[in-house]
Amino acid sequence: MKYRKLGTSALEVSEISLGSWLTFGVGVEADKARACLDAAFEAGVNFIDTSNIYGVGAAEEFLGSALAGRPRASYVLATKLFFPMTDADQGLSRAQVRKQLDASLKRLRTDYVDLYQCHRFDPHVPLEETMSALGEAVSAGKARAIGFSEWPIEGIKASFNIPGVTRFSSSQPQYSLLWRKHERDTFPLCAEHGISQIVFSPLAQGALTGKYRADAPPPPDSRAASSEMGGFIGRFLTPKTLAGVERLKPIALEAGLTLSQLSLAWVLRRPEVASAIIGASRPAQVLENCAASGKTLSSDVLAAIDAAVDGARLS
Repeated sequence: MKYRKLGTSALEVSEISLGSWLTFGVGVEADKARACLDAAFEAGVNFIDTSNIYGVGAAEEFLGSALAGRPRASYVLATKLFFPMTDADQGLSRAQVRKQLDASLKRLRTDYVDLYQCHRFDPHVPLEETMSALGEAVSAGKARAIGFSEWPIEGIKASFNIPGVTRFSSSQPQYSLLWRKHERDTFPLCAEHGISQIVFSPLAQGALTGKYRADAPPPPDSRAASSEMGGFIGRFLTPKTLAGVERLKPIALEAGLTLSQLSLAWVLRRPEVASAIIGASRPAQVLENCAASGKTLSSDVLAAIDAAVDGARLS
């Protein structure tokens, strides 16, 4: 496993990180989730990403239990806030930052998180208030660094103009072979200001594993077949997109990689990307994906990939 520095922070994170959206505490049984977590650590993963909204606290509860026996300094732990936990609890106000961080720490059974992230931008709260509250969390030792996910360019730029506040170290956008819009604006802007990318859905919700075909129903053990986990993958399962994925398979074979490894290596080719977050329901998936760390793709392979997905990408 290779490691990369997270922005201007002191954190070093594994190129492959383990996420918990739709899986831990929700779509994957606890024993299987623990096995995935164990496999990740064995493969060198040190970075675990979650959010208070995942399972409305269930993912954090699971991780709090599963990580309890491990030395706290042996892993980098990230969580987020923004989405409604109750009818009265949502957004990025100072009160919510304080309340939701304390609640997350209690569920995670830890005194601090390494990275605290704003899950989305909050247009209803002054940005100065949010940034000040995040800085207070860092000063209090409850967070070591701060980040954001899927913020608009205008919001990111505005944060740079607020004096005397803690600066963001990370951005968490959706990014994959099939979803590239953040390359145009977010990546260069963040690089200019020392902010790393931690990308989610690098396998396009599983579409880039090659398990789905336009002429067959989803495999019964797949995300698309799960009522708990399949609600977001449909846009990647169109005939046009799946045809592009089929064209990628011989390219991966020629490169000596699985399709998942090819897709992850493609994401990690970007120096702006510190880590690619994977989700998993089986330890074998974790080990396969972790093997993508350190793989490089030739210019010929990169050109072949672009040709294969031409017309199949969603952005």
